[in-house]
Amino acid sequence: MRDEAEHEGGNEAVGLGARRCRDAEGVNEVVQAVREFVDREVIPVARGLEAADEYPAELVDGMRQLGLFGVTIPERFGGLGLDLETYALINEELSRGWMSLSGILNGHFVTAWMIETFGTAEQQKRWLPRMATGEIRAAFAMTEPHAGSDLQAIRTRAERAGDEYAVTGEKTWITNALRAELLTVLLKTDPGADPPHRGTSTLIVEKEAGRGALPGLAIAPLDKLGYKGLETCSVAFDGLRVPAANLLGGEEGSGFRQFMAGIELGRVNIAARGVGVAQAALDASLSYARDREAFGKPIAEHQAIQLKLARMATTIEAARQLTLHAARRKQSGERADLEAGMAKLFASEVALECATEAMRIHGGYGYSPEYVVERLYRDAPLLVIGEGTNEIQQLVIARRLLES
Repeated sequence: MRDEAEHEGGNEAVGLGARRCRDAEGVNEVVQAVREFVDREVIPVARGLEAADEYPAELVDGMRQLGLFGVTIPERFGGLGLDLETYALINEELSRGWMSLSGILNGHFVTAWMIETFGTAEQQKRWLPRMATGEIRAAFAMTEPHAGSDLQAIRTRAERAGDEYAVTGEKTWITNALRAELLTVLLKTDPGADPPHRGTSTLIVEKEAGRGALPGLAIAPLDKLGYKGLETCSVAFDGLRVPAANLLGGEEGSGFRQFMAGIELGRVNIAARGVGVAQAALDASLSYARDREAFGKPIAEHQAIQLKLARMATTIEAARQLTLHAARRKQSGERADLEAGMAKLFASEVALECATEAMRIHGGYGYSPEYVVERLYRDAPLLVIGEGTNEIQQLVIARRLLES
C-alpha cells in the first residue's frame, strides 16, 4: 500500500510532467512559489483537514506570508499589485492542492477589488492596507434564501437613520462569513425603485472575526457535501446598525452594478478552481494508471484508459486558456461578462467531468477517502452552482451573443 502523500498528490514526476505546458508559458515567480507551497504544505495535510472539516489556520498563515491576500491590491496600499491572469494561475494552483483554499481568497479578493474600483478615497485608505496583509479578511453576501440567480429579488433592506443604516434581512451560502472582519452586503435602500436594481446599494459591515452573534447580527454555519474546512453560513440581520460612511462609494443605488462587476471576477475565480480540480484529477489518474495493473499490465497501457486521459488533458488545457483569456479581458477594463461566463461554464463542467473520469479510472479505490479523487468528486459539483448556476451562464452568454 502506498503512503498517504502519494495517494493525495500522485507521483511528483508525473505531476510536473502533466503540468509542463503551464511552465512553458512563463509562469512567474509568485505562481511558482504558490505551486511549491501547495506541493510542500497543502497536499500532505489536505486529506486530514478535510476529513475533520477543520479550518486550515496554519495554511492560511502561509498564504498571508506569501502575500496572497493582497495579490491584486495596488502597491500603494501595500499589496503585490499583480494582474488578474496571475491571480487566476494562483487560484488554479491552490485548487490543485485543495479547492477550499481558493474559496478563502475569493470573497476577500472580490471585496478588495470593489473597494478599489468603487470605494471613496477614505474607504480605500481605511480598509485596503489591512486587507493587503491579511490583517482583516472579507466576505461578500448577495444570495438570499429566495433570491439566488435573480439578485433584483433580494429583500434585505437598509433604512437610513441619521448617520447610520438599520439593516434587516437574511443572506445564505456566504463563504467566510464567520471568520471575516468585513461583510460586503448587497441590499435595498429604496425598495420601491423601478426597475428594482436602481434601489440596491452596497454596505460594508464591520465585525469581529470568529464572532457569530452580536446585537442585530447572527451567523450560523451550514452543512455541505464537500468544500470542507471553511465555513459557509447563513447570516441574519435584525436591525443591525451600520455607519452610513460604510456605504460603498458614498452613493445609494449602485449596488447591483457594483456586485455584477465583482461577480465577473468571482466567475474567473470559479473557472480557475475548476482547472485546478481537473488538473488534480488528471495528475492522480496518471499516477494510478501507471501503478495499477490489470490483465497482466498497467492499466495505462489499455486503450480505454488512454482515451480518458487524452480527453481530460485536452479539455483541461482548453479550460485553462478560456480562464486566462477572461482574466486578461477583465484586466483590460473592458466588459467581460461573456468571457467570464464562458470560462466559468466550461471549466466547471470540465472539473466535474474529470473528477468523474478519475473515479472511473480508480475503480473501487476512487470511492475511498484514502484517495484524493473521492474529495474531488464531492468538491467539483459546487463549481457548476457557485457564482451563478451554469444554466444562468448559458443565458448570459446567449444574451450577449444576441446583442451584436
